[in-house]
Amino acid sequence: MPRSQRPDSRYRRIGFVLPVFLLLFVVGFAGIYSKWWGSFTVDDVSPGVYSIEVVREFPHDPQAFTQGLLYAENDTLYESTGLTGRSSVRKVALQSGKVEALQKMDRSYFGEGLTLLGERLFQVTWLQKTGFIYDRNNLSKFEEFTHEMQDGWGLATDGKILFGTDGTSTLYQISPHNFRVMGKQVVRYRTHEVHNLNELEYINGEVWANIWQSDCIARISYKDGKVIGWILLQKLREGLITAGYNGIDVLNGIAWDSKEKRLFVTGKLWPKLYEIRLHPVKGRFDDGIIKRLCLRMPFDFGKP
Repeated sequence: MPRSQRPDSRYRRIGFVLPVFLLLFVVGFAGIYSKWWGSFTVDDVSPGVYSIEVVREFPHDPQAFTQGLLYAENDTLYESTGLTGRSSVRKVALQSGKVEALQKMDRSYFGEGLTLLGERLFQVTWLQKTGFIYDRNNLSKFEEFTHEMQDGWGLATDGKILFGTDGTSTLYQISPHNFRVMGKQVVRYRTHEVHNLNELEYINGEVWANIWQSDCIARISYKDGKVIGWILLQKLREGLITAGYNGIDVLNGIAWDSKEKRLFVTGKLWPKLYEIRLHPVKGRFDDGIIKRLCLRMPFDFGKP
């Protein structure tokens, strides 16, 4: 029947065209995929680089030689300060910068990294293997401990274990119960060891570290020690110097508000504390710039 032959012919044409179309699509996609995959080099999976945007500025005690910093709830910070005869642990109001409670340390101790686990504040000290535990509510010191790092620089926690640094390129995992080293990784950027790891913060499964004598924060995978990102903050210190604050020291101090997703940074003897937001630097970033800005030669202050 003529009426039945016309649909038949149409279906045959569709049956022929559709496989041809699919074949061309597959070949074209394969070409695009091959081209994309061929351009996927190691540079594309290199550590990310981030610039910063200042969201807010807060007052900060310009006499505080910041060695450890952390955020607690209700706009409260805890801070460990250094310098002989001036070291302390303090509770600070974020909005005003006012020191609400302060525990001075004995002159024989130089305060260093600080972290909060449960109701206890853990602090290490410089050029010694001695640390202290404080009650977060009144900053009373109720325990002293000895750790196995070469020195005491930075501390952080994921809520289960402690992470520590001693100014070398080693990131330690430490038991908060007996302070034995549970594991450690040498931190590397590509093939370079990252020396002078300083103050720490644990953020979303990563350990972030200030690099002493630099304006950089390294984002570190604590599982293998690889640097997975760099945050460049040189404009903060440069801005303070331009404003006439010539007595400031280095960038040091990272605090993370995990509930509100706020990131805070400051430095030693800085009059300001900053809430910052990160922005990925687009395009290929010159590896030489990272080496110049962020990598430092190891510095040995002497064995504790």
